[in-house]
Formats: sequence, C-alpha cells, structure tokens
Amino acid sequence: MAGIGPLYARRRDDGGFTYALETGDAHANAIGLVHGGVIAGLADQAIALVAWHAAGRVPVVTVEMSTRFTDSARPGARLEAEAAVRQTSGSMMFVDAAVREGERTVALATAVMKITRKGGGR
Repeated sequence: MAGIGPLYARRRDDGGFTYALETGDAHANAIGLVHGGVIAGLADQAIALVAWHAAGRVPVVTVEMSTRFTDSARPGARLEAEAAVRQTSGSMMFVDAAVREGERTVALATAVMKITRKGGGR
C-alpha cells in the first residue's frame, strides 16, 4: 500500500479497526474519480489486516476477493475501510469489508483468506 499512500489505522471502541486512506490526484482514473483499484486495494488491505489479527498474527493471503462498487469517490476524499471475520473453517477465513466516505458506502467486499504457516509457505 505504500505505493498509493500511507494507510492510517484506528482502533474502535468495539475492538475492531478502521483503516483510512487520504486520496489525491494520483489516485484518479481517466474520468477524475478515485480508481476502483485503489478502493479495492484498501478493502483488501483492511481484510488482510483483520484476518492477520484474528489468526493470531500469523501470515494470511487472499485466495479470492469480490468487490461491489456502490458509489464513486473524488480525489481528496478520506476513504475508510472496516472489515470483520464472518467465519473461520480450518485454515480458511471468510471476511467482509465496507469502504466508506463519511456515511456513504463506496464499496462492499467479501474475501476468502488462507492462514499460512508461521513464516510463510503453504
């Protein structure tokens, strides 16, 4: 994520985390909106960090992710992502996320994450 800007994290009162990205002109697509890849990348990062934390800080990798864009965002927007583990089954985790600009939901994502052995590998 360093390539698209710093990612900010804040622990919420409920124990979860909110991840934020301050967007700018570098995040714009050809029509002047925040590129969908930036939004999906923020969702994936939030999902991975929540899964990593839930797995006891053991590495996790994204197996599959589906993103539904529900609204657009303009450069300059502060995008915030929250994710939650829906279910864990063996070494697989199922995680949901939402990316918002204020009260507006910009994207919803679901992912399957694989918990890897400590230190990487399969």
